[in-house]
Amino acid sequence: MKILLPIADNLERAASYTDGDKIVEGVAMTLKQFSGALEKLGIESFGNPGDAFDPNLHNAVMQVESDEYESGVIAQELQKGYTYHDMVVRHSMVK
Repeated sequence: MKILLPIADNLERAASYTDGDKIVEGVAMTLKQFSGALEKLGIESFGNPGDAFDPNLHNAVMQVESDEYESGVIAQELQKGYTYHDMVVRHSMVK
């Protein structure tokens, strides 16, 4: 499964580009399909902004002060974390 996760990361990056609306739309649809396939396999993502920081799940690479989030809360997800049937496959990279 770790081989598939970088593909999901690259699709997410590509989906953020704004040039070529049809390309972006196609990549976004592919990412949605891929996410659905992961979910069917029991693989779920985690590490969203606003979630409480948990060192067992999240790898904090930066600490920032924010008016929007209090201390101990994820301000930004830099890389998704994934679990497989409640077992961490990859920790999320957050600040």
